[in-house]
Amino acid sequence: MRDAYTPRDPDYLRWRAGDHFDPARRWPDWIEMIKTMVAKGVLVRRARIISEPVTDYIRYEHGVTAGLNIAAGELVRWLPRRRASDLALPGNDFWLFDDRLVLFNHFAGDGSSGDKELRDEPAVIRLCAAAFEAVWERATPHHDYQPA
Repeated sequence: MRDAYTPRDPDYLRWRAGDHFDPARRWPDWIEMIKTMVAKGVLVRRARIISEPVTDYIRYEHGVTAGLNIAAGELVRWLPRRRASDLALPGNDFWLFDDRLVLFNHFAGDGSSGDKELRDEPAVIRLCAAAFEAVWERATPHHDYQPA
C-alpha cells in the first residue's frame, strides 16, 4: 500500500540507473519457493494499491513483476489508490496465510523496512481477508495494467 519501499535497495538503484536486470537471476529462491507452493495447489495472490501517477519505485515493481512474481505462479493485481477510497483497509501492508495468520509489515516514513507483527485474532483475520477480497475484486490483473 506504499508508493516506495526500501529506497536504498541496491536492485532498485540498479534499475533506476538503467540496468533492467532479469529478476529470475536475482531471486531464484523466491521463484522456486512460490513455484513449489503453487504446484501443491496453494493460491498465491498479491494486490498492490498504488498512487497515480506512479512513483519510480512502482514502475520498478511493475517492471520486475512479470519476470518474478508472475513467472513464479503468483497472481498479481494493481489498484489505483483513488479507486480504494471507500474500502476499509488495515493501516499496514500485510500477508494473509490460509485465513489463519496475518503478518503485518511496518515501515518507516522513508520507506525503510521496520518490524513485523504476527496476529491470529479472528477479528484481525476477518478484517484483512475482507479488505483483501474487496481490493482484489476491483484491481486490474498485471497483464492489463499499465502504470500511469
